[in-house]
Order: sequence, then C-alpha cells, then structure tokens
Amino acid sequence: MEASVKFLCLLGFVVIVGIVGGVNGAGECGSSVENELGNLRSCGDAIHDQDAPVSESCCLEAKKIVQDTSCLCAIVLSNTAKAAGMIPEVAITIPKRCNIADRPVGHQCGDYTLP
Repeated sequence: MEASVKFLCLLGFVVIVGIVGGVNGAGECGSSVENELGNLRSCGDAIHDQDAPVSESCCLEAKKIVQDTSCLCAIVLSNTAKAAGMIPEVAITIPKRCNIADRPVGHQCGDYTLP
C-alpha cells in the first residue's frame, strides 16, 4: 500500500511538472511515458507484487500497451516507473496474469522477457 501511495505522489508530481513545463513529448507511446504510467494506476500493487490481484481495468490498459512493444519497454524500463516502485520483472508479468492471448510472448525489454 505504501508503494501505491508513493507511486501516486510521484506520478502527480511528474504530471504537474509536465503541465507547467509544457513537456508533452510523444516518445515511443504516442504520449509521454508518464501519461502511460498514469493509465496504469489501476494496477495498484500488481506492479510490484507478483501475488497481488490484477484488476479488470488494469488488464484493459495492459492490453492496449502490449500492442506496441516499444511503448511497453519504454514504460517498464523508465526511471519514472522505477522511482514509483514498479518492479520491472513483476510488472512485465501483468499481461500474462491478465491472460492476454495476443501478448508478445518472448519479447525482450532490456534484461526482461515477456512471459
């Protein structure tokens, strides 16, 4: 729970900085990685706890993200995600935990392989 609060606080800070500073870089996701992380807030503890349940809304967002592997990797490997408490080797299991049939199994994101 503490990590979820930390994630939301950090995400709020990043969004405010982006709005105030006019930072809206498209990057790999078509929007900023920070925006995509905001869409994953429904994943709660599932981003850092392998045993945490994955909500239906989290699975819907994950299904969108896995369609673009460069965006998926940009999120998983971002310093913002790590600072928010996301554990890459756990977060990358969310598509499998959601039973997303058309996920890119075996795709490499840095040192992490999509199961």
